[in-house]
Amino acid sequence: MRFSVSVAGLLCGLQAATALRVGPRIAVEREEQVQAARVKRSLAKREDTDPTLLYPEYNISVPIDSFHNETRYEPHSNESFNLRYWFDDTYYKPGGPVFVLLGGETDGSDRLTFLQKGIVHQVIKATNGLGVILEHRYYGTSFPVPDLTTKNLRFLSTEQALADVDYFAKNVQFEGVDADLTAPNTPWVVYGGSYAGAQAAFLRVQYPETFWGAISSSGVTVAIYDYWQYFEPARLFGPPDCIKNTQLLIDVVDGILIRQNDTAKVQALKDVFGLSDITDNRDFANQLTGVYGLQSTNWDPELNSPSFFDYCQNITYVEQKAENLRPAVAELVSAAGYPNSTVVQDITLNAIAWINSTSLPGWRQSNRTQDSYFTTLNATSFQQYTSLEDYDLTSWSYQVCSEWGFIQTGNTPADIMPLISRTLDVDYLTFFCRAQFGIESPPDLWQVNKYGNRSIDYERLAFIGGNSDPWRPATPLWYPESRNSSTDHPWLLISHGVHHWEENGVFENQTTPDLPPPQVVYAQQFLKNFVVDWVEEFEQQKSHYEL
Repeated sequence: MRFSVSVAGLLCGLQAATALRVGPRIAVEREEQVQAARVKRSLAKREDTDPTLLYPEYNISVPIDSFHNETRYEPHSNESFNLRYWFDDTYYKPGGPVFVLLGGETDGSDRLTFLQKGIVHQVIKATNGLGVILEHRYYGTSFPVPDLTTKNLRFLSTEQALADVDYFAKNVQFEGVDADLTAPNTPWVVYGGSYAGAQAAFLRVQYPETFWGAISSSGVTVAIYDYWQYFEPARLFGPPDCIKNTQLLIDVVDGILIRQNDTAKVQALKDVFGLSDITDNRDFANQLTGVYGLQSTNWDPELNSPSFFDYCQNITYVEQKAENLRPAVAELVSAAGYPNSTVVQDITLNAIAWINSTSLPGWRQSNRTQDSYFTTLNATSFQQYTSLEDYDLTSWSYQVCSEWGFIQTGNTPADIMPLISRTLDVDYLTFFCRAQFGIESPPDLWQVNKYGNRSIDYERLAFIGGNSDPWRPATPLWYPESRNSSTDHPWLLISHGVHHWEENGVFENQTTPDLPPPQVVYAQQFLKNFVVDWVEEFEQQKSHYEL
């Protein structure tokens, strides 16, 4: 299946972000995300951009419930549902592997470009393999239930999703391929990035007879409830001036909101930021979270978001744009513990200008109150997302609340200045769990961590990720800083890399001296080399047993 570059470019324009999801910060962002997703699905139906013109979609019937002995899935189901997948057999030759990219927490069609020019394309070309994109249950069109009410989300769990992949590998028949490629008769290698990277690692440990090898790219194999560590890579590897200025800004904000806790000063702080009518202090502090953008940086211009560097450029700006507010800012900065500090005043003025150019324009055009526009504490706005087309704002949120956690708080240890306000705590940031799903207790992290967490290890299980990835603290790559790598236990940190940077690629005739960057080229070649070795090892063992 070879496809034109021109059509591929159209598909790229529809590709969603591939990172582990950080939820919308305010109700308006949730509404905008739903509308954007619906527009995207509408565009996908146009003849010139339909991904099925590139790769036909297929479905396989899999069990809804693979764990009838587990009470948490009661009432159990004996039914099946369609799990969607795509494949590319362009380079397949007998003896080649099946290389599966797990779709993770998004529509599986968003991953189709990886068949054309990403890591799947590169591996199957190097190994004479067959490439697969496999959608995750409760995403895209792969739904085992008629709606996303809480009672119908009970089958959305880590172990049920892993069982789907195992069933798929043992039962799928690829249309037009005159060979039985089911596992374990064929070497199956599974790859995933981020949440799907954790899945890949878990599959190798849980179903070692099915999956010959697995590659966990930025795989978050340890579930953490209060995930303040999300900001540690930014603190350690981000632009020093941007990071230091952000820490000072947040210390001023917390100095007023927490240490002073004076009603008049709190109101004065909101006033200078143009956010006078936000009632809840946490909703106010939640607007000062520009460092979140690091996760969305990428070496590929088509996937890169400039938001992090735009924020850093603004917070380190040397010419002030809100000089008329300096007297009021100077008083607040002094009250927060920085008397006569023009440096901290300048940083605060920069932040005010940044808020005025990013957050406030949308509110001004909305004709809404600041409370209704900026709050995250509107239960009604969460409770409306129960139809299947709302999975963008429901499925991963449920997984967060039920098993995974990853609540990105400002709750750093006392000796670390945070990059977001300490008022942004677990209670505030889990409001949606209570409002949307009625989940009052912390997630059952054991359902994830039972597979091995940071200590997870197995023969032919690889770990790759960027050293600056905000999700690195939840991966085996966080500590130690380096370890010995081997063909059986590959391990690689991508220098200056962020979130599973080796997954995407460019067409071979469009490479430049800078794209992909050298460390990504190396990571992709490193990955291809050990997969080639794994396939050769499979053939050697197979020949040995046949003698």
